[in-house]
Amino acid sequence: MKSDLFILLAEAIVVYFLVLWTHSLRNRGGLAYFYALLGGLTAVMSWVTDAGVRVNLPHVSLMVGSTVFYTALLLGVFVVYVFDGPQATRIAISTVAGVSILVPVISLVLHLQIGLSDSPPLTHVPIPSLRINTASVLATVADLFFLAIAWEYLGKPRLRVPLWLRSFLTLLGVMWLDVILFSTGAFAGTPAYTDIVTGTFLSRLIISFFAYPFLYLYLAQQNKKFGMVIEQRPVLAILKEVTEARQELSLAQQEIERRKKVEREKQQLIEALQQALGEVRTLRGILPTCAFCKNIRDEDGNWQQLETYIQNHSEAKFSHGICPDCQAEHFPDVQPTRTGVVTT
Repeated sequence: MKSDLFILLAEAIVVYFLVLWTHSLRNRGGLAYFYALLGGLTAVMSWVTDAGVRVNLPHVSLMVGSTVFYTALLLGVFVVYVFDGPQATRIAISTVAGVSILVPVISLVLHLQIGLSDSPPLTHVPIPSLRINTASVLATVADLFFLAIAWEYLGKPRLRVPLWLRSFLTLLGVMWLDVILFSTGAFAGTPAYTDIVTGTFLSRLIISFFAYPFLYLYLAQQNKKFGMVIEQRPVLAILKEVTEARQELSLAQQEIERRKKVEREKQQLIEALQQALGEVRTLRGILPTCAFCKNIRDEDGNWQQLETYIQNHSEAKFSHGICPDCQAEHFPDVQPTRTGVVTT
C-alpha cells in the first residue's frame, strides 16, 4: 500500500509539473503545445477512469484518474484563465470536452470492430459506460466554467480575499462541485451512492491540499518573473463569448452601413462636381457672339440674349440699372444713386 501511494504521489508531481512547465513556455511557442498536452491528459484520464485504477487507503480510496489527471487539467485551465484570459480558456475547455467525448467513442468502435472479427477481446481497452462518461463530460465542463466564475467572485475588492486563500478556495470549490455533479450523474440511485459521495469529498479535500502548493507557487513565480498583474474581470467573463460575438457583429454591421452612406455621399458629390465642371467649361469656352446685337449662339445653334444664355448656363441672375455714362447721356438732369439706379 505504501509503495502504491508513493507511486501515485510521484506520478501526480510529475504530471502537475509537466502541465505548469508547458504553460510557462507560452511566451516562446504560444499555447498550441499546452492545448495538445491537455488533450492527451484528458484521453489518459478517461481510459484510467474507465479501467477503475485506484489506490486504497484506510477510510478513503484515491482514484488515479481524478487524483492525478483530472487535478492536472484543473491546474492547467486555472493558470490559462488567470494569465491568458477567457478566450484562451474557452479553447482549453473545448479541447478537454472534445477529447472526453471522442475517447469513449473510439473505445466503443474498437470493441465493435473486434466483435465483428475473429480477434480475441480487447482486455486492455476498457468498455466505457455511457452514463459514467456522459456525467464525466458534463461535470468537467461545468467544473471548468465554475472555476473561472469562482476565481473572479473571490477576487472582488470588497471581499479582500488574499491571493493564497483565493487560489485554495477556488480549487477546493471546483473539486467539491465535481463530487456533487459527477457522483450524482454517474451513481445516483445505486446502493453505493452515499459512500461514494462521502469518500470522494474526503479524497478531494486531501487532493486540494496536495495540489494547492503547486498552483500558488506557479502563480507567484509567473507574476514575479514577468511582472504580470492578475487582471480583475467580470464574474461572468468566461460566459460572455456569445454576447461579445453579437456585439462585434452589430459593430461590424454599423460600420458597413456607415461606409455605404459615405460612398453614397461621395458619389453624389462627384456627380455634383462633374455637373458644375461641365457648366464652368461651357462658360469658359469660345462663345459665338453676334457682332451687332451681342446675342450668343448656344450648342444647339439657337441665338439667345446674353442675359438668357448666362442664366441658363450658370447660377447667375440679372437685374438692370443704368451706368453713369448712359445716365449722363440719356438723363442728364437726373442724379444717380451709388448703385446706378436712376432716381428723380
